[in-house]
Amino acid sequence: MAKGTKSTWSLRRKLILAAIAVVVVLGLALGLGLGLTIGRNGGSDNGNDNGNAPTPTGSPLPSPTGKLPWTPRVNDTWQIILQNNIELSDDATSVTPNVSVFDVDMFDTPKETIDTLHRLGKRVLCYWSGGSYEPGRPDSDQFQKDDMGKELDGWPGEKWLKLSSDGVRTIMKSRVELSAQKGCDAVDVDNVDGYQNDNGINLTEQDSIDFLSYLSNLTVPLNMSLGLKNAGDIIPSVLPIVHFSVNEQCVAEGECQTFHAFIDAGKPVFHIEYPDNAGSKLKEDIVQNFCGDTGDASGSGGFSTVLKKMDLDGWVEYCDQSVETTALNSTDQGS
Repeated sequence: MAKGTKSTWSLRRKLILAAIAVVVVLGLALGLGLGLTIGRNGGSDNGNDNGNAPTPTGSPLPSPTGKLPWTPRVNDTWQIILQNNIELSDDATSVTPNVSVFDVDMFDTPKETIDTLHRLGKRVLCYWSGGSYEPGRPDSDQFQKDDMGKELDGWPGEKWLKLSSDGVRTIMKSRVELSAQKGCDAVDVDNVDGYQNDNGINLTEQDSIDFLSYLSNLTVPLNMSLGLKNAGDIIPSVLPIVHFSVNEQCVAEGECQTFHAFIDAGKPVFHIEYPDNAGSKLKEDIVQNFCGDTGDASGSGGFSTVLKKMDLDGWVEYCDQSVETTALNSTDQGS
């Protein structure tokens, strides 16, 4: 009896172990299959026109289609105009300059202009300030005084904002939605670097990191990519959730190497410098100072550099010393 019981248990144990082995093998096979499927859906074939551009990891939410929004590429050519609107008729057949990307003011630029740029094969970054109150914007009366800090140096009436405020974030959510309604491909959100300034409301790096994460949750589901404006200190923390950099004066500040992290990640740096005497063709040595990859410009290799006047009108000079002027709906269109 004892021998028969032991033999029966041995058989049962073998059957149990065999069943467990089958379950483990099936589980591994299923897991591998799922992993391969996820890899295909989340790889470089993301529905962009970027070829094999790396997929930005860490975006908190996907778009409704499950694909990433259009993202710009390293070395994309561009023009930025924040003063007045581009003069562009609905039936225009071209726009000057003939670049890939235009960065324009979201509030001031009509949807019809963005539609025309799209018809001409251009992509549009829409600029607005996420970290400051600007008097005169259509939604300026919605901001609360308790959410405002000190004025931005050199910009009378413009004040730093408390980025963690529910009220501020509600307003910014509306701005994201308006950007989508106008057809913007991406948003260029300014003044997220209040922590670097005398802001009067104790802004920290973490405030900016959390704010950009909040914006990413809004922009990606609406099929818009998100840029980081300046704010070099937080690049390591936000690089996975932003798609490009818009940098001002890294050559003048000697900090281009900091922003080269974007290039290393396969993401572009749209780079602006403001040379003295901008507005007329610059001397070759001045251009090379801003466009080389040595000296103060060390680390700027691969940047999409434009030389502009501080008021960001239609005048632009590129690193090949070509000068272009975009026609604006204003008598003041630069030299």
